Amino acid sequence: MTELKGMRLTDRIGKTPLIRLNRLSDETGCEILGKAEFMNPGGSVKDRAALGIVRDAEAKGLLRPGGTIVEGTAGNTGIGLTVVGNSLGYPTVIVMPDNQSQDKVDTLKALGADVRLVPACPFKDPGHFVHQSRRIAEELNEKDPGSALWANQFDNVANRVFHEATTAQEIWDETNGEVDAFICAVGTGGTLAGISRGLKAHSADVTIGISDPTGSALFNYFTTGELKAEGGSISEGIGTSRITDNFADTVVDIPYQIPDSESVPLVYDMIRYEGLCLGGSSGVNVAGAIRLAKELGPGHVITTILCDSGLRYRERLFNREFLASKGLELPDWLSV
Repeated sequence: MTELKGMRLTDRIGKTPLIRLNRLSDETGCEILGKAEFMNPGGSVKDRAALGIVRDAEAKGLLRPGGTIVEGTAGNTGIGLTVVGNSLGYPTVIVMPDNQSQDKVDTLKALGADVRLVPACPFKDPGHFVHQSRRIAEELNEKDPGSALWANQFDNVANRVFHEATTAQEIWDETNGEVDAFICAVGTGGTLAGISRGLKAHSADVTIGISDPTGSALFNYFTTGELKAEGGSISEGIGTSRITDNFADTVVDIPYQIPDSESVPLVYDMIRYEGLCLGGSSGVNVAGAIRLAKELGPGHVITTILCDSGLRYRERLFNREFLASKGLELPDWLSV
């Protein structure tokens, strides 16, 4: 029999295409390109962080065969870790705040994760989902030393290192080194930090922007030096009130604050004009790319991240009553 050759699921994480956003590129005179991270096996950019963290832990002997991966997450990193864990033989315990989309909770349960929902609260509260996940990993290791890995996506720099080695290099290669700018929102900070480092290593002239939703403190941090959050957003998994280890010392040239009134309509425009059904964080990222295109002027190549599918947020993005309660509207042409 001829030898069969195939790739493992983890080999399919990354190497996502850059997609030209035609209407926005034509309108701005720039090439606005989105990295199609929703095409990863787990359906989001967080597959990269998950794989980077797991491979790093394996290399350091922190994750033994059959060990349990524990993480606190808004959902997508948990999905990524569960997909990677299932593929490599590691069960997962995922701690989530109870204000995240039911679609992500259902996806995690369907994948076999042990999902534990906890009340949403500030990071300084010991009941915060990140702190609870750390304690669960510690308890497992007390009972059976070395049996659990706390992924710690926010402060485990294997997150940003993997993005620097893969995502940044892919963007550089796919644009033939002609990329002028990159911009995205920050959750853990791993994506923006890794890509900033990777692209700046190739050329210090690459402009790095941050697209910060209202309710996050990073826009004020980069404009006033104060970590001060104002307002709120329906976007999930992005925004932060602290500087994580992943994000520390990251070079950001231009910060923008993006309200939902600007980002959410772009989600629907991308469905109608680009054929892309994306989540709210992608709307924030694309809004930032548009602003950056206008600031830099025509003729530039601007890249961003298309994070995940809008179908993970059906209860919010396609719910007229919910949107109305936030002062937002669902377009009449959408018959949902």
